[in-house]
Amino acid sequence: MKLSVVKIGGNVIDNPIVLKDFIQKFANIPSPKILIHGGGKIATEITTKLGFPTQMIDGRRITDKHTLEVVCMVYGGLINKSIVAQLQAAGCNAIGLSGADANIIPAQRRSATPIDYGYVGDINASEVNTEIISTLLNAGLTPVFCALTHDQQGSMLNSNADSIASAIAVSMAAKTEVNLIFCFELAGVMEDITRPDSVIPLLDERSYQHLRSTGIVAKGMIPKIENAFAALKKGVKRVIITHADKVDQPSGTTIQL
Repeated sequence: MKLSVVKIGGNVIDNPIVLKDFIQKFANIPSPKILIHGGGKIATEITTKLGFPTQMIDGRRITDKHTLEVVCMVYGGLINKSIVAQLQAAGCNAIGLSGADANIIPAQRRSATPIDYGYVGDINASEVNTEIISTLLNAGLTPVFCALTHDQQGSMLNSNADSIASAIAVSMAAKTEVNLIFCFELAGVMEDITRPDSVIPLLDERSYQHLRSTGIVAKGMIPKIENAFAALKKGVKRVIITHADKVDQPSGTTIQL
């Protein structure tokens, strides 16, 4: 049976109407399935209200101690439990998780050189606990992971949600056929975000490097696409970047090697 690993992020998370529509369509996807969510924009809003600066480099958040506290509350609490509650209402029996729960996703704190990202965790797909994930799926549950991991020494770590989705997809690909779907507010990778008809239907590494060098692909799209290529190289069957409202019938940009 095919496993769908879906990552949702972008403006969808902080738009209640769009999120509700996405959740209903995600609930319609045949099981087994896994959902991974971001929430960076809400975390940024709350961090700003608390008077803490937000620093981003190439779409990745610098996570100091105060920021870690905020993302743990926002990702693991506010957003995760709200999504789980809405999935229950849509008839999808979901369970909200962080990487620390059942030691499912341990991570290594990223080296401070050349850039000190703070409490940010890098994941090795081989360390993802696929047995626990399989147990949950076999019990008819849909795991919903927030963008938090842990260092196995008592500290939570902020991990890129695209990276978590890629690592879970790669780890589960050793057991079953996996489709990885990245959903956000655009129809795919766009040549011009002001033109809905400019979706790039197929994207390989050579094309990606050109788009990145010309600035067409930038910021948060960079880790998304790089994680997509990494997943394909490690056994994931198919990777698509698409609009949230197409999650149950994904179209958009297919990533290929």
